[in-house]
Amino acid sequence: MTTTEEIAAHYKEILRLLGEKPEREGLLKTPERVAKAMQTLTRGYAMNPEATLLSARFSEPYDQMVIVRDIHFFSLCEHHMLPFYGKVHVAYIPNGYITGLSKIARVVDIFSHRLQVQERMTLQIRESIERALNPLGVMVVAEARHMCMQMRGVEKEGSLTTTSDFSGAFKQAKTREEFLQLIRS
Repeated sequence: MTTTEEIAAHYKEILRLLGEKPEREGLLKTPERVAKAMQTLTRGYAMNPEATLLSARFSEPYDQMVIVRDIHFFSLCEHHMLPFYGKVHVAYIPNGYITGLSKIARVVDIFSHRLQVQERMTLQIRESIERALNPLGVMVVAEARHMCMQMRGVEKEGSLTTTSDFSGAFKQAKTREEFLQLIRS
């Protein structure tokens, strides 16, 4: 039995436990579809973020802020397995090395394609860039809407959660403020 088939078998049982009839026409292929969707939504576990960054690391004497902003993402909350989605802004100050800009977006994708909490994802993105590039500083800001807050519990539609994490040169208020002004413009 493949992993997809094993996951699908569990979803078939979940449908039954919810009071549905998994044998009815509209649900016949649902367990397999959900299994494949879950494998796609959690594919980040099989990816190495540092290897991704290092695959396009180049020596470069540039030592000013590099910003990749508005990196859209979707993730699953590990508490309810409901989606949260938004955008991430990343800045780093090179220390002899830069990376391909798309690699920053790929790192966001890797961590967002795992069962997550926004706070940890923000931290993991920063730490990964630090380990791979050893920059003078890194700052990450994530903004997201959480379906677990909008669809259940307090049911507060439209609420936005913002998290940030920073290191090195970004511990200086002036540097942080420059980054925040640039992502607001």
